[in-house]
Amino acid sequence: MRSLLSRRAKAITVEIYSKPDCHLCEVAKQILLKVKQEIPFEFLQTDITNDRELFEIYKEQIPVVFIDGRKLFKYRVEEKKLRKILKRGR
Repeated sequence: MRSLLSRRAKAITVEIYSKPDCHLCEVAKQILLKVKQEIPFEFLQTDITNDRELFEIYKEQIPVVFIDGRKLFKYRVEEKKLRKILKRGR
């Protein structure tokens, strides 16, 4: 049983910090959701307008994408690089 559990991939979490009416955020979300169809991961969205501190930190940087808590993309998500990172993380 243990070997079966060890073969299962750890769930990868991808989180995007964004805000409403942000064109770059919408493009980034489309790329994330497209890749998610091929490489499953947990997808979280955080609206920075709901958190004053996050808004002050990220208002000029969105969208920001974190994979397992590490900031890996800012402004744009590179689909090829995203796929490579996610495949490596499985």
